[in-house]
Amino acid sequence: MPQLMPTPVRSSRDVILRTPQWSQAREFYASVLGLDVVEESGSMLRVETGAIRLFVEKGASHGPVFDFLVPDVQAARDRLIAAGCVLIEENPAVPRCYLQDPFGLVFNLGLKATPD
Repeated sequence: MPQLMPTPVRSSRDVILRTPQWSQAREFYASVLGLDVVEESGSMLRVETGAIRLFVEKGASHGPVFDFLVPDVQAARDRLIAAGCVLIEENPAVPRCYLQDPFGLVFNLGLKATPD
């Protein structure tokens, strides 16, 4: 019996960056690069860059995190871990499910909205 192709993962245009130098990062992206800070809370910025939407979060650095969308986060998480990915951070309340693939790419699994 042929192996069924899994539901494809699709990227969003979101990239997440965490830094302890949050206020300096805000100043850099807004003033030095001249990007639009379109949303801001006490610990998160949303910056529009054009092709990507950059989220800058206050906290310990972990490098850039890409955002991949799937119809079932738990099923994709389990399948990817079985295929060699490592769970880096998970918090369903955010929601957040950071994985690192066997080649070093860190990404979040997010829920793909279903068409109405």
